[in-house]
Amino acid sequence: MNIASNFAGILELRAGPGAAEHVRAEGIAPADVACIPAAAGGPKGLALIPTDKLLYREWLRDTSPIELIGASVGAWRMAALAQADPVAALDRLAHTYVRDQNYPAKPTPDDVAQACWRLATSVLDGGTLRVRPGVSLTIVTSRARGVLSDSESMVAFARAALSNTVSRSALATHLERVLFTVGPTFLSPPFDEFGSQVVPLQASNAEAALVASGSIPMVCSPVRGIAGAPPGAYWDGALVDYHLQLPYQRLTRGGARRRVVLYPHFNDYVTPGWLDKHLPWRRKSRNHPWLEDVLLVAPSKSFLATLPNGKLPDRKDFYRYGQDHASRIRDWERAISECERFADALLAWLQRPDPGLLKPL
Repeated sequence: MNIASNFAGILELRAGPGAAEHVRAEGIAPADVACIPAAAGGPKGLALIPTDKLLYREWLRDTSPIELIGASVGAWRMAALAQADPVAALDRLAHTYVRDQNYPAKPTPDDVAQACWRLATSVLDGGTLRVRPGVSLTIVTSRARGVLSDSESMVAFARAALSNTVSRSALATHLERVLFTVGPTFLSPPFDEFGSQVVPLQASNAEAALVASGSIPMVCSPVRGIAGAPPGAYWDGALVDYHLQLPYQRLTRGGARRRVVLYPHFNDYVTPGWLDKHLPWRRKSRNHPWLEDVLLVAPSKSFLATLPNGKLPDRKDFYRYGQDHASRIRDWERAISECERFADALLAWLQRPDPGLLKPL
């Protein structure tokens, strides 16, 4: 069997040097996986729901303890994957995300916020949070501080964006990282200027935390008054941690043997913060020490070309399709269905990994 010919047309595999060496020396087994991150990215995250379901059903059941961490749509995916019945939760997420966002021509921030609340309720099956044993869950949010704590205006966010062009640490004067967690998290104690405020995730705040993690400024109203959390306005976790470039070595090297981070992603690169995607010098992190033990897998360009519109679903589709909700729903559901081929290819590679397909991350 020529593994390279089977997978090269579907998978883009990238690995830090530690993860690549692990695969070359030992292959990869479920017990090797310490963490699964899930990036923000709006509808693009829908493409990875078939992968989430397949990994649970075929590869990650009854394994060693694992940490799941996500921001925005990634938080919704990981909250679903963490539950006692993750396949049902992921199905609810996909159905609600695709079919219950039929906005008017000019939606208000409150319209979007209401849709986010419906999504959170759906993911949690009416608000119930049941994380299965052996799983730790972290939901990333961004809490406003400084000028942003007093204003939700475009001018205030423009100032934050300008600070970010200077440095990520300058953005930290406007935003604080707040983590809602079940179980331990490798992100505490703090490791950068954004901090790592940890709040226990429980029934009284689970929906609000999920909504906050996906509340895009100027598009969605912020979340306030989250039970057990510091007061203030909470926004999308992607503002601080877009693609989750985090100190994974705290987790992968903390035990008797090195483990890896398995990162299903929709890009073959990692961008630190949402505002960094507009900065060419920061958009594609390469050779970052925090990514040394990360094994990242993404859809290849040739695979993406087979999807409706030649791409993954994205937020621009709300404008592309306008009020033609039926066509958007049709094409998004077709894209999700097609991405089952990506999930199957990843599973096959994990079961018989070929290190020759790995490229540097």
